[in-house]
Amino acid sequence: MIGRLNHVAIAVPDLEAAAEQYRTALGAKVGAPQDEPDHGVTVVFIELPNTKIELLYPLGDDSPINGFLEKNPSGGIHHVCYEVDDILAARDHLKASGLRVLGNGEPKIGAHGKPVLFLHPKDMNGTLTELEQV
Repeated sequence: MIGRLNHVAIAVPDLEAAAEQYRTALGAKVGAPQDEPDHGVTVVFIELPNTKIELLYPLGDDSPINGFLEKNPSGGIHHVCYEVDDILAARDHLKASGLRVLGNGEPKIGAHGKPVLFLHPKDMNGTLTELEQV
């Protein structure tokens, strides 16, 4: 059901510094910051030959990333994202398998302009997991 790894998301306490580190120290192609108000984050995508890194920074006081950064002040891996062909079929299959979909269970539009869902980390070996329809 799942396809390729779309991205690994890393929450960072300083978005500009993290983007600059990937750009200069690692020589990566770094995108422009992009506000995602529906998700409470500002993102920067790092393009790699086989996947992407998504840098996450809080957008506003009620951002879900604030709590993560309080627990992990230096930042860290926040979630992994896998591609699926049909997000509604994937959701229904996962729910039937006993996995919990976060929120109201309906896909939201993610940073790539495509439908996404998140699975509860306790159901996924301690890892917040995002599914994105390709």
